[in-house]
Amino acid sequence: MRKVAIGKDRFIGDGYPAYIIAEIGINHNGSVDIAKKLIDAAVAAGCDAVKFQKRTPEICVPRDQWDKERDTPWGRMTYIEYKHKIEFGTEEFAAVDAYCKENNIDWFASCWDEPSVDFMEQFNPVMYKMASASLTDLPLLDKVKSTGKPLMISTGMSTMDEITTVINHIGFDKLMIAHSTSAYPCDPKELNLRMIVTLREMYPNTPIGYSGHETGLSTTEATIPLGANFIERHFTLDRAMWGTDHAASVEPEGMKRMVRNIRDIETALGDGIKKVYDSELEPIKRLRRVKLNP
Repeated sequence: MRKVAIGKDRFIGDGYPAYIIAEIGINHNGSVDIAKKLIDAAVAAGCDAVKFQKRTPEICVPRDQWDKERDTPWGRMTYIEYKHKIEFGTEEFAAVDAYCKENNIDWFASCWDEPSVDFMEQFNPVMYKMASASLTDLPLLDKVKSTGKPLMISTGMSTMDEITTVINHIGFDKLMIAHSTSAYPCDPKELNLRMIVTLREMYPNTPIGYSGHETGLSTTEATIPLGANFIERHFTLDRAMWGTDHAASVEPEGMKRMVRNIRDIETALGDGIKKVYDSELEPIKRLRRVKLNP
């Protein structure tokens, strides 16, 4: 059966409501207070989880970019200083962990380097996410797999050969695959949502989902009838906030509408078996002139 266990008592897969992830990423801008407000908003919207990102700046930032200066809300600083400024450490993630537990919402992270996986293990996240940019980083994939946690991989900026090579390498145990296009924001012409159907046909026992970077909501909602088992969208308090990911993110009211619409779509899809409902009996009496004799 197409499902993966998340934590002790919930599943992602066919027959379960779509698992909806609010991707906070680095949209907290280095502030625990902003992170808590985003968690509050995700809970209010009905999301199942919030996701963060974790990097070791000295590993993830190319050396020739370290000393380049840029203007930030905290003044002008080098790029490596800025990356440290927005990076949560043990104290900040401990606060996130406690706050998510208090509010009964799952949380996990995308780790961009191997030391970050070791760092995140202290919090025992429900799963890990491999960002599209890291999909071909086999040592990092091996590191995450070694934790025994479920792994969600995103397939943006990747060829089918790269995707199949990676999946053959890591195997299917506790694996989930997200269709994605890595453009921020993404033009609807490049969303290619039917890839969800393609991936479901290719991997019939693996949960398939969607990680979206478009500006609207309807295209994300359209992934539900295509068979998406989980959905991830970047999340922000305000798209006008300073930072690289805010413009392609969903604001709290939009997230609330999207979750509500997804749940309505799931209910409306039904079971595919034609039936006459009790609500139709009176209209039959009033409107149908001719009855067929079976």
